[in-house]
Amino acid sequence: MTQQLIVSDPKIMMGQPVISGTRITVDLILEKLSAGESFEQLLQAHPRLTREGIQAALNFAREALRADVVYPIAESV
Repeated sequence: MTQQLIVSDPKIMMGQPVISGTRITVDLILEKLSAGESFEQLLQAHPRLTREGIQAALNFAREALRADVVYPIAESV
């Protein structure tokens, strides 16, 4: 049986999506990766985090964006 890696509980981090069993939010992982941190740096900074957890956060974000389709309008030149 596979444990769900991303969970949301109103009692943990005000319901933000987190890595199961931690208080590490999906938002934090995305923020650190976008700032240039590597998977290895994240894993060193957060010992309870796993590669699978990081990948789950990225997959969660991808699916969340897919559900909210936004097409940018090009500016007139």
